[in-house]
Amino acid sequence: MNNAINKKNLFTINNVKKIIFIFLGLTCLIFTIDTPLALLLGILFSFIIGNPYPDYSKKITRYLLQVSVVGLGLGMNLGTAIQVGKKGLLFTAGSIFITLLIGIWVGKLCKIDKKISLLISSGTAICGGSAIAAVAPLIHADEEETSLSLATIFILNSIALFIFPAIGHSLHLSQEQFGYWSALAIHDTSSVVGAAQHYGSKALEIATMVKLERALWIIPLSILIVLTFKEEDKGKLNKKIKIPYFIFIFIASMIFNTYVPKHVPIFNKIDHGLVMAAKRGLTVTLFLIGAGLSFSSIKKIGIKPLLLGMILWTSVSFVSLLLLLFIFH
Repeated sequence: MNNAINKKNLFTINNVKKIIFIFLGLTCLIFTIDTPLALLLGILFSFIIGNPYPDYSKKITRYLLQVSVVGLGLGMNLGTAIQVGKKGLLFTAGSIFITLLIGIWVGKLCKIDKKISLLISSGTAICGGSAIAAVAPLIHADEEETSLSLATIFILNSIALFIFPAIGHSLHLSQEQFGYWSALAIHDTSSVVGAAQHYGSKALEIATMVKLERALWIIPLSILIVLTFKEEDKGKLNKKIKIPYFIFIFIASMIFNTYVPKHVPIFNKIDHGLVMAAKRGLTVTLFLIGAGLSFSSIKKIGIKPLLLGMILWTSVSFVSLLLLLFIFH
């Protein structure tokens, strides 16, 4: 009898969790909620109640982010994007190279596992979780090594989404300065776009383009790892390289927006509606990302990987900010 009552109570609690989770997700989708608030709602929900759909959340987050970014492309001009990309190319290449060198050096100095050092360095240098997901199978990183690296990057990502806009406003950064800075110094595409969206439309356009340009460096980095990484224990490396194909769809959406509405004006309204939907999709994405953080993932990290992530992140953030203040003065 008691077992039946306990099962019934557990069933009821789980259903309440699911209802609240879906309600909050729909709230982020329907109403105009700032991206930092959406992330905070997700984190609070996960810590206080617990995510009832942890596995589904991860899958949905990945695809929803990609669709949202492609949708944002429908609000951008190809010519402007090319100019932004040219300016950001040198910054991107330099920051990636320096971050990887510092990460590997600090990892050796602190005697951090070689694979974890490489994963955290790759995530910081290029595009957070996506870079870690691409590099992990190449070096045969196990589930614990991958999850530790992802948790480190995710925590710093979440902090960045809250503090970057505040720092930008306190330093009176222009939309252009903040767009470049967030794209260079924040790890994941979701947090880059979220912070830039919160700062302004021009910052959003610049940050999205430079960030996706930065994400394409996954390809040369993966090739470099396949050619140089030495694996003593598990034979040959996995040579299957993950390519972020959605970026090419994003470019196609920019080309469409640049040329088609000129000849078919009705697409101006359609594009505008799709861009607004993409922004709402991004807000839901950040809620889901927040809901994916848990106390258990924080406990697993340990001080050394977190210290490595902090050193890399603060170094990149500080140096890139100084350069941007100097160049765009």
